[in-house]
Amino acid sequence: MWGICLVKLSSATILALLSCTTTAVAQDAFPAGDPALGEKVFVKCRSCHQIGETAHNAVGPVLNGLIGRHTGSVPDYPYSDANKNSGLTWDEATFRDYIKDPRAKIPGTKMTFAGLTKESDINNIVAYLKQFGPDGHKK
Repeated sequence: MWGICLVKLSSATILALLSCTTTAVAQDAFPAGDPALGEKVFVKCRSCHQIGETAHNAVGPVLNGLIGRHTGSVPDYPYSDANKNSGLTWDEATFRDYIKDPRAKIPGTKMTFAGLTKESDINNIVAYLKQFGPDGHKK
């Protein structure tokens, strides 16, 4: 009987710890990427998206200042209703989920990209995108 109590207590403790850690993940808890390698991964995105000082909306919206902005908020880009109304903000965790499978994260999005599967590619593209402020200048 005593062993059963310890198992229950242990399970409750584990659940409590998991609850705390999953809700308090810091942005810097993700593996660091290499911006130079991320620029090479961005080649997969470049047919639809632009980034940098001279970037403009194309098939997809400009990605300047992506981390920290709300989805569907780049001026003069015709977003899908799903993207405009998702209520998401592009923090690092949200972008990481999205870039793995865009249509699963925002059902109804116009983005047809199948997603990135390699964690190293995701780490690197995040590092690359985070360099650019809203004006397209590197930070």
